[in-house]
Amino acid sequence: MKESIIAKAYAQSIVDLTTETKTDLIGELTTLTELINNNNDFETVLFMDSFTIEEKSSVVEAVCDKAKFSALTKNLMLFLLNEKRIGLFPMIFKNVIVIDDHNKGFLRGTIEGSEESIPEDVKNKLISYLKSKLGKEPKLEYSKSKTLTAGYRVTVEDLQLDATVDHQLDIFKESVLNK
Repeated sequence: MKESIIAKAYAQSIVDLTTETKTDLIGELTTLTELINNNNDFETVLFMDSFTIEEKSSVVEAVCDKAKFSALTKNLMLFLLNEKRIGLFPMIFKNVIVIDDHNKGFLRGTIEGSEESIPEDVKNKLISYLKSKLGKEPKLEYSKSKTLTAGYRVTVEDLQLDATVDHQLDIFKESVLNK
């Protein structure tokens, strides 16, 4: 719990810095996250305790210089390394994206279903419903779930709408068992 509060505080500071300096710090952090996720060696150096802070710092500096990241991005990463909080980076990045989305007036979420894709009219109805309830434009991505029998489950931040057959059966089962 404490880590999530710290990550949110860092994320808010990053978003504020981005606004103040009018830099694309969020874009750079997105690129950096992709670099980390696509390079196991880089990820290992950053997050494993096998390397010293000096070794990690020199790798971060080299990557930031090669990618032509701003001094803000490089300094953020070096700060997290020196404070031994680099492990919070994925959580910080996630919170940066959420805060930035809120500031832009929309929310990200997922639709899960058992089919290969969702009919466009169903997706539009879900988006319209969520927009009326949340007051912000939801950006929803569809993903097929092997665990769902039929229906859809929509998750937007901490809101979940579950219109799956599995959920309906669970509700029915609870009502029968509790009588």
